[in-house]
Order: sequence, then structure tokens, then C-alpha cells
Amino acid sequence: MNNSFPVLHDVYLARPRVYSVARRTPVIESPWLSELSDVDVFLKLENLQKTGSFKVRGAANKLFSLSENEKKRGVVASSSGNHGRALAFVSKKLSIKATICVSEHVLEYKVDAMRRLGAEVIVAGETQDDAMSHVLKLQEEKGMVRVRPFDDPYIIAGQGTIGLEILESLPDVDTVIVPLSGGGLISGISLVLKSINPDIKVIGVSMDKGPAMYHSLKVGKPVDVQEEVSIADGLLGGIGLDNRYTFEMVKRYVDDVVLVSDEEIAEAMAFSLDKHHFVIEGAGAVGIAALRSGRLRDIGEKVIVVVSGGNVGMSRLFQIFKDYDIV
Repeated sequence: MNNSFPVLHDVYLARPRVYSVARRTPVIESPWLSELSDVDVFLKLENLQKTGSFKVRGAANKLFSLSENEKKRGVVASSSGNHGRALAFVSKKLSIKATICVSEHVLEYKVDAMRRLGAEVIVAGETQDDAMSHVLKLQEEKGMVRVRPFDDPYIIAGQGTIGLEILESLPDVDTVIVPLSGGGLISGISLVLKSINPDIKVIGVSMDKGPAMYHSLKVGKPVDVQEEVSIADGLLGGIGLDNRYTFEMVKRYVDDVVLVSDEEIAEAMAFSLDKHHFVIEGAGAVGIAALRSGRLRDIGEKVIVVVSGGNVGMSRLFQIFKDYDIV
């Protein structure tokens, strides 16, 4: 791709790399959300993906694209959990040394998962920005290859394979609702959907605590936001003031962005467990939360909600339910 914006062809090229380590995930109908919304609602279940989230797709496409020299140097990244886990998983398959820098707020079970997959995990400061600073230090001092969690054309194209699967499962979909943080997931999906059928509406959903992409779109350029603690911890972090790809792609392809509260996210997690018997992490539940909130309008007759991940420990899940008085 030579640092150019990814196009639909790049997503098709990503497919064999992605499917060499990841799986095609199912799309299922949700009768409960359909009844609630008075439209046909389906769930794209990336919580059933290997490593428990969509991130393995982008990681696979990126790491398979590296030269032999780059693979020998090893890879380094910052992560709040899922990106690091995916990177560790694919790196192990390819015998690449992976180093993941995390903040002090990354939950221990997520750190343990990365370490079990063979990654070196370094706790580097209080925020994701601190972790990123350490990544840049290692990149400069040791010559390691930095793997960005979202703002990379190979990462975006890898995530875009979800869009291809959506259209194969439901060709006449009207609206696709996607969790939104740095924008790698929604950029890849919306690139595919809009390239094939521009009439499909794409809606991004962020938590209302420090939604960096949301505020950047409002201002018209990437901006820093104050990082806040949220149960949607997979959506934490900025988009980078030097953002090259995802900000422009979200601006170009995404029709709307809505925000949901932690309480709404917690209720969506409980709803998923009760009705679908799926354990879904906070970041993966924001689409369901948005649909249940009733704030979405003009979404057509057939809607797909992308459930981006299910990596939440049971003790953490039950603590969330306790904190929000959910029984």
C-alpha cells in the first residue's frame, strides 16, 4: 500500500492473511432487539473471534506484510488489552518477538492474557499516552517495528474483512452500527460498505467519557482529550494529533457518531448476557447500548450491530453489575 489510503482491493488482499489465523464470525438475528427497535436487528459476533475480539484481523494483515528483516527486529505496540492480545497471538504464530506497553489502568487479566501468549508486557505510566511514549522510546533505541492499533492502512484493511462478511451474510443491510475509538474498525468496515453500496448508513458509537474521535470530528481536526475511566476501557485513548488515515476516513465514510453512558453500556452487557447468553466487554456492547437507548433514527429495516469483543473477566463483569445495581 506504500502508506497510501487503503482501498477495497486491499481488503480483498487482506483476506487470505486474516483467515490464516482468524475465523469468519457469525451474524445472528436478535429477536429481542428487533422487537425493541421495530426493525430487523442482527449481531456480528466478533466476541467469538480468536483472541476474543476483532483486533486479530488487523494484526494478522500487518504482521504478514512485514519483511523478514522487520520480523527479526520484533514488534512493539501500546494497548489497552485487545490490540496487544491480538499482536501477541499472531506474533507467536510467526515466531516474532512482541513487546506490549500498557498503562497502569489496564486490567490484570488482560495483561496476563498477553503474557500467556508469549509477549513481553511493560507497564509504563498512568495513561495510554505514557505507554505510547515508551513504545516510541523502544522503537528508537532497539529498532523495533511499531504496530499502531488503528492508524495504519494494513490494520484498517484487515478490519475491513468484517465488512465483506457483513455483506455476504446480509446483502440488503440498511445500517451498520460500529464501536468507535481510534477508528480502525469503523474505517475498514465503512470503506467496504460505502465502496460497494454507498446507501448503507454507518453509525459509530463511543462512550461519553473522553470520546476523542467524536470531539475531533466536531472541531474538524485531531485533538487531545482528557482520558477518563470507563467500563468501555477498550475504547480509551486518543486518535493521535499526527493521525494520517482514520480521522479522514471516518469523516469521509461515517454518517453519524453517537455517545452512550457507562450506565447504558452496563445495561447492554447485562442485556446480552440475559437474552443472548453472550459475555460482552464494555467496548463491544456500545452498539447494543445505542440501539436500546432509542436515540438512533432513520436506520432502515435491516440493521447489523458489530459486537467487537468479549474480553471481560467474570469478576469484573459482576462488579460492573453490582456498581450499577443490575441484578
